[in-house]
Amino acid sequence: MHHLPARLHARILGRDERGDVPGWVLITIMTVALVVAIWAVAETELRRMLSDALNSVR
Repeated sequence: MHHLPARLHARILGRDERGDVPGWVLITIMTVALVVAIWAVAETELRRMLSDALNSVR
């Protein structure tokens, strides 16, 4: 019940404090697309870099 004033205030002003769900979905999809694109282009180099880094720790 302590959230009632904030909810009422948001409803009166026409704003929803929960955020923009479609916007977050779009950002998530675009981020995944960028990671997949970068991975497709640089997979062998990324694997070599990871392998070199792990080998240097041993």
